[in-house]
Amino acid sequence: MLLTITTTHHPATDLGHLLVKHPDRVQSFDLPTGTAHVFYPEADEARCTAALLVEVDPLKLGGGRKGRAPEGFALGQYVNDRAYAASSLLASALTKVFRSALRGGSRDRPELAATAIPLTVRVPVLRCRGGAELAVKIFAPLGWAVTATPIPLDETFPEWGDSRYVDLTLTGTLRLADALNHLYVLLPVLDDAKHYWVAPDEVDKLLRAGADWLGEHPQRALITRRYLAHRRALADVAMARLAELRLADEPPADDSIDPEQPAETPRASLAVRRREAVLAALRDSGASRVLDLGCGGGALLSALVADRRFTEVVGVDVADRSLGLAARRLRLDRLPERQRDRIRLWQSALTYRDDRLRGYDAAVLMEVIEHLDPPRLPALEDAVFGHARPGTVVVSTPNVEYNVRYEGLGPGRFRHADHRFEWTRAEFAAWVRRVSAAHGYTATIGGVGDDDPEVGAPTQLAVLTRDDRNGEDGRAPRNDRKEGTNR
Repeated sequence: MLLTITTTHHPATDLGHLLVKHPDRVQSFDLPTGTAHVFYPEADEARCTAALLVEVDPLKLGGGRKGRAPEGFALGQYVNDRAYAASSLLASALTKVFRSALRGGSRDRPELAATAIPLTVRVPVLRCRGGAELAVKIFAPLGWAVTATPIPLDETFPEWGDSRYVDLTLTGTLRLADALNHLYVLLPVLDDAKHYWVAPDEVDKLLRAGADWLGEHPQRALITRRYLAHRRALADVAMARLAELRLADEPPADDSIDPEQPAETPRASLAVRRREAVLAALRDSGASRVLDLGCGGGALLSALVADRRFTEVVGVDVADRSLGLAARRLRLDRLPERQRDRIRLWQSALTYRDDRLRGYDAAVLMEVIEHLDPPRLPALEDAVFGHARPGTVVVSTPNVEYNVRYEGLGPGRFRHADHRFEWTRAEFAAWVRRVSAAHGYTATIGGVGDDDPEVGAPTQLAVLTRDDRNGEDGRAPRNDRKEGTNR
């Protein structure tokens, strides 16, 4: 079975750094079911392709049980499509061969690992139970342009129709880690079979690979059910945990109710575009020590940790449950010590002064302020802008004017049940100006998402920079690690 990954990002040979596989060498890896080979059919600065070829050993696949054939078919252990069609065998090979890339890390190119780059993925033979149409439904919502060509049973006899296999090509601009995690989950989902016993720990594997995207996927129930081999009890647990992540993360209605768009022009969800805008603002500020205030389930924290320029990342939330979800999403219990030491998770209320939060380069309030009752906003302003006083503060909040573009969101309804208010562009601008003037910041205001000529963008974004950032600011000493909690 074969999978190829191509990029035209310049220089394209940086793909080798992301995959941690040198383009000039063929590398082989032992698998429980055979051998995997990685090689590069093409590699220059304009275009680079990495290929993963998996050779299956039928004796290993059968557990080495000579003489014990499947009931009703003596040669079934040897005569099957497992060696040729992409399946869970290929997904398992991805975790073995590209482990670092799946995690989103790169020692040599950390910034590139956190950047969306042009990618083309091809799986020439994929067993697809549900046909080409299902392949499109599964991959297109994730930002891929999908070409799934059915493979005929026999080209000599076209009247026999199509086989159960497709030739799959995915094209898009994504982080390589996201692309690999999509493949890891969805190849066995389309095959609708696994080559090993599905145990309860498969739920954790699914959530680790799909935490950033599965909860919002329109086919999440089908994906969960198939990935867990139709074991209903496990699927129910997975769906419940996905629901927890969605509640603790960004408001789902803001991202799931998108204006209709042509299927042939897939785009990233508003949640992803918002995170990218916040990350861009932080990079432009030159920040290295960053607070994520109201971090929820850790969606932004994951992106911050993936970028090595952020040397210290602190997630703050009032809910211990949310911090637990963030810890699972970040896989803190599995990270190397050096990586784990960059991360803090602290329980704190943003409406009270907390000395631990002083002295940081930047802080983020992403989709947070609208969850406070308006009378509590002055307390947040004092705690964040008056006491903590980070060099830069990035604030995002919904634009209530845009709500008319969301079908199913009636007049007077907010995008999330927990929102206490949603501001117009004028109201948000007035608040930003007042806070800036009161606490010595200069602000720029923009939007995230498609800018509607009548009602603006769906998300409002402000970047507030402290006027004395380059002068003497009374920065507090670096926080002692013992004060916080690595969960």
